[in-house]
Order: sequence, then C-alpha cells, then structure tokens
Amino acid sequence: MSFFSNFSSDHCPGTITGNPLNGLCEKVCIQAEKIFDAGIIQTRLENYPITLDGLTPANPTYPLTFISARSLASEGTVTNLVVDQQTDGQCARVQCTITVPIEVVYLDATGAEGKATSEIVLQEDVLMYVPPASVMPFTVTAIASCVSPEGTFNASTGSFNISACLTLILKVAMQVELLLPSYGYCAIPPAQEYSQEVCSGFFELPLYPQGRSCCKKNN
Repeated sequence: MSFFSNFSSDHCPGTITGNPLNGLCEKVCIQAEKIFDAGIIQTRLENYPITLDGLTPANPTYPLTFISARSLASEGTVTNLVVDQQTDGQCARVQCTITVPIEVVYLDATGAEGKATSEIVLQEDVLMYVPPASVMPFTVTAIASCVSPEGTFNASTGSFNISACLTLILKVAMQVELLLPSYGYCAIPPAQEYSQEVCSGFFELPLYPQGRSCCKKNN
C-alpha cells in the first residue's frame, strides 16, 4: 500500500470526493515557501564556449571528442541581482546573472571516456511581480535544466564550443508561515514490497493438455 493505492482514509493525500468540508478538523500554521511570481525562459545557445574543469580521469589524450552535456543540478545560482520597482507599482525590473553547472562527457584520442564539469552563464533582464517591503526578505531563485547534444573541440584552448537547449524558471519567493485548513495528520499505510512471483502462471496451468482429443468416439 501507499498514499496512492489506499484511499480508504480521509487523512491520506489524494483526490477529494464528496463535500470538501467533510473531515476538516483544525486550522494549522505551516512554514512554507510562497511563490509570489514565476516565469519560464527557454533559450537555445549556439557555439557557446565552455571551459573544462575537474577532468576525470586526469590528463586525457588530446584531442577530445564531444559526446554530450547536461545540467548537474536542478537549480542555478543567482548573482548580481538588481530589482527596480516600476512606476505602476505592479511589476519590477529584475536583472541578474544565472550560473548553471553542467557535466560534459567526451572521448579522448585513445577512445577512453571521460567527464568534466563546466558552467553556462546567462544574463537575464525581465519584468516580475515582487512583494511590497516587509521585515521578511524575498529571494529570486532559478530552476535550471540544460541539455547539449552537439559540441566541437577547440584545440587552441582545450575547451568545447557547444550548442545547448536551456530552460529556466525564475521565481520570486519568500519563507512564510501560512494558515491552512487541515484534515489532521496523514495516515501512513504500510508500503507494499515488490516481489516477482517466479512460479506465477506455471501453477495455473492444467495438469494435462486441454482441448480436442485426437481420438474419436465410435458411434
């Protein structure tokens, strides 16, 4: 069993059926990240130069042949943040630098596979809603996902020039205490262990073949 295979209790997460007020028992204060605004940015980079660090194994035989590259983490690092509130009071101009760590896979001249780390750095300038001034500060964060299927080796610098597809989700967020209606604590059902029954299907076979017999009864 699990949350999604056991809906017998109102205290299990899942789809609400019937009156949503049925079973409400208290108002609870939880600490959570509130998202005030978010926007998606999708960019294709062409011939973007990256410098390789932390080559594994060390001292590969050059030249290198690019295989692929992808983001190492789901979050980029936001720096050089500048927020300018617009005159309409609804949006702000958000300027920042977003650094996305990536892992690069390659083959060296001997055919041995190697890996290295690098990063993609983007400058963003967007309009977003930011909350009014308060004691608690808001933050600007970036969810990042990057994949690169193409790259060429630059022998003069020992680096790659890559083509990459990059998706960013820029968020304005704050840690807050929220008051929410609650159905109480979750009822945690026991987990159902996965098992592959080796004899499944075999024990269900008939002892002898079934169907028409090759012998005909004489009338």
